[in-house]
Amino acid sequence: MQPNTMKKKILSGQPAFGVSIMFPSPQIVEMVGALGFDWVLIDCEHGTIGLESVETLVRAAEVSGITPIVRPPTKAPDAILRVMDRGAMGVQVPHINTAADARAAVEAVKYHPLGTRGLAAGTRPAHYGLGLTAADYVQQVNAETLVCVQLEEVEALHNLDAILQVEGIDIFFVGPSDLSQSLGYPGCTDAPEVQDAIAQTFATIIAAGKIPGSAGSNAALKHYLHQGCRYVYTHVPRLFKAGAEAFWGDIGDRETR
Repeated sequence: MQPNTMKKKILSGQPAFGVSIMFPSPQIVEMVGALGFDWVLIDCEHGTIGLESVETLVRAAEVSGITPIVRPPTKAPDAILRVMDRGAMGVQVPHINTAADARAAVEAVKYHPLGTRGLAAGTRPAHYGLGLTAADYVQQVNAETLVCVQLEEVEALHNLDAILQVEGIDIFFVGPSDLSQSLGYPGCTDAPEVQDAIAQTFATIIAAGKIPGSAGSNAALKHYLHQGCRYVYTHVPRLFKAGAEAFWGDIGDRETR
């Protein structure tokens, strides 16, 4: 397993910038790497990415020098195991609402003594058992893999103090979209009540000595970085939109063509 440069960057106090992809295009992943991003979120919860595509997208990230993080389709341990065994260097686990949920996520990513992940020496991240002992592989995985839990429902905010006590979590991600819905403002992430909840959650995470993360537009990310986030990402369609707007701005009004 390669060193997790994105995890190292975040733990050193620097922000790491990523891009979320929801469709199986290794070429887009390679472009993300060429454009200077630190990591890619391979999103299997939303979109059309299946398990075989995960492995291909992970390879594209590796050859591009960026860190592949996968959002599994659910928080179930078997869903986490399947993406980890295809070479993910970490997971962003959706809908973590309790300390028990958070502990289960850590245990699904880590091997003994940090977790209970099923050990198979013939998997891709273990180099198929060729040239790397199982013991060395376990040590590498436990050190390099990243665990990010998504806090995106009111229940999670109510249980935040207990969740923050769970060992082995690197990033506490506040999900604006689902949180807005849970608070009664679906899609209105700029609603004052939603923004207040996000800011208060960030502050609680930081006060506990932990690292918050979130996602959104350029304006939102600037705001979140100012509030202490170090794990941040945008989405492929936003990059296309920004590029298209810059293109039409340079060329002229497309309606006059």
